[in-house]
Amino acid sequence: MQRTVLQMLDDAASLFAREPYACRKTDAGYIATTFSKARERARDFAAWLLLSGFKKGDSIAIIAEGSPEWIIGELGLLTAGCVSVPLSIKLLQEEIPFRLNHSEAKAVLTTRNQFEKVLASMKQLSDAGLLLVCMDADTDWAREVGVKAGISAQRIVGMDEALVAGRKAMADEKGVIAASLERARDSVAEDDTATICYTSGTTGNPKGIMLTHLNYWTNCHDAVVLFNMPRGLRTLLILPVDHSFAHTAGLYVALLIGMVLYFVDSRGGGIATLRNIPINLKESEPKLLMTVPALSGNFMKKIISGVEEKGGLIERIFKTGIAAGIAYNGNGWNRPPLSVRFGAFLPYHFARILIFSKIRKMVFGSNIEYCVGGGALLDIKQQEFFAAFGVPIYQGYGLTEAAPVISSNSPVAHKFGTSGRLCPSLECRLIKEDGSLAGQGETGEIVIRGGNVMKGYFRNPVATAEALRDGWLYTGDLAFMDADGFLVVVGREKALLIAEDGEKYSPEEIEEAVCASTDVVDQIMAWCEQRKYAIALVTLDCSKVERLVKIKGIGSAEKLLVELKSEFERHREDPKGKRVQVAWSPAVFQIIESGFSDRDGTVNSTMKIVRHRIGQIHRERIEYSYTPEGSKTINDRNLAALRTMFKLD
Repeated sequence: MQRTVLQMLDDAASLFAREPYACRKTDAGYIATTFSKARERARDFAAWLLLSGFKKGDSIAIIAEGSPEWIIGELGLLTAGCVSVPLSIKLLQEEIPFRLNHSEAKAVLTTRNQFEKVLASMKQLSDAGLLLVCMDADTDWAREVGVKAGISAQRIVGMDEALVAGRKAMADEKGVIAASLERARDSVAEDDTATICYTSGTTGNPKGIMLTHLNYWTNCHDAVVLFNMPRGLRTLLILPVDHSFAHTAGLYVALLIGMVLYFVDSRGGGIATLRNIPINLKESEPKLLMTVPALSGNFMKKIISGVEEKGGLIERIFKTGIAAGIAYNGNGWNRPPLSVRFGAFLPYHFARILIFSKIRKMVFGSNIEYCVGGGALLDIKQQEFFAAFGVPIYQGYGLTEAAPVISSNSPVAHKFGTSGRLCPSLECRLIKEDGSLAGQGETGEIVIRGGNVMKGYFRNPVATAEALRDGWLYTGDLAFMDADGFLVVVGREKALLIAEDGEKYSPEEIEEAVCASTDVVDQIMAWCEQRKYAIALVTLDCSKVERLVKIKGIGSAEKLLVELKSEFERHREDPKGKRVQVAWSPAVFQIIESGFSDRDGTVNSTMKIVRHRIGQIHRERIEYSYTPEGSKTINDRNLAALRTMFKLD
């Protein structure tokens, strides 16, 4: 048996033939595409690709919101032996041409929401004959817009048109296309590249990660074992499907366990999509959700804000219940003493029955069991909160280069503050700076080997040779293995802060410690470029700051800044917080009025901060932090920011 995505599709179409696979929101409600229908339409699309002259190994990009058509498009091009290039819908127009040119894409699958952005980027493409496949039902508008932009109408095709043409070609009595399709399908091997996924560029220019069919096959099977996933789960895919986590654990794991995928209603564009998430959660009634820390953090803030608006007895019961639940659960693995659990039992379970269950149903629906977090380090405050609330978030760790799951907490075994247990099929070493193996509790670079490790970086042999050595993937991430066998990731080697004496420290540890100790800080980036001290750039959670102003009766920007400074420095004394070496605790923070965002590239598609981009945009503010005036948090620029943001004297 070939261990390929296509074999997984064939098996799913046989095992779960008439069961729903991918569900799209329409005016009539959610409409499902079954597993057998998805395979059938994928083959129709593959037939059209062959009919149109596409060959094995040709790259085809997808820039689109998640939908059944997204799945059909990718599985179709894989069936034809082509390579998928999934690209983020959050890419700026100027970021698209590099990826299309570098991947040598012959076509782009896209939607109405992304069409004009893709069109505008085509002026900078090296392939003047690139085709556009519009995945919406109505495509006449696409040709009109394309022709006005100077694109030939023949280069714009509707997916429905392609499916009809492919189906017709397959039914032709001469059987030429049908025979070509079988040859193309049978030629797909385990080591063939299935996707070229571009890095988000948090530390520089993007690289094209080549993931093979075997990479996906291995990681999907590992994920099912790691989580002991039962048949027939259902999820609402909130994450973009180009995200490697959603791609593997969503689109492809579904083929193994018959999972039902609901897509967020994207009609109307980005803002409408965000507004539809809470509606679609109630409609889809998911059992699990895949999320990233920024998304789960927003859920937590909205839940707490909603309770605080109610105030009174409800707020007291809720907050007492959360605190009791945190005490009752301990770290998730090592249970606290019986006396602690006994004291927390009544307030915790009283709040669970009276309040938590009702809020869970309102926010997540009636069936939610747990969430899985990836993309970035999830601070322990979120892990403790959601476990107490009754919707645990199991933090995982991975890289796109590893297809992507390397380790994860799960319902089977979890410990807060860690990245969980390793995938069963991979080997892992932690390598110290001197090249020796790290012992238990010692920090080293994560180095892995297994069937999920990428083939290499497309057209980048230098980067490939640096990352892959003797079959081992050097991740660039630092971690240690604790006494209970859980992997604890502490940060990226390349993102390390470096002091003027060459000493190094992880910025993520500082950022997590600050955010775990106060809720007034929304986003934070620690920074030190061989300077005398570390600094931080922060954005504020305005609703929390406004509440602080109201509770403490603060009337001036200076008094508020003193209070915010105290809040920021709480991590230094927080007994439950992650300990930060005193020398590395930021000496000063600067308030950035507008949040880090994907609109200016300071946040990527997985909502991770892009350090080098923030460094570029806020370079002047960073340098200000090392001037006599800016070296103190109580400075004129911070005061001016607070006066503007909160209308204070």
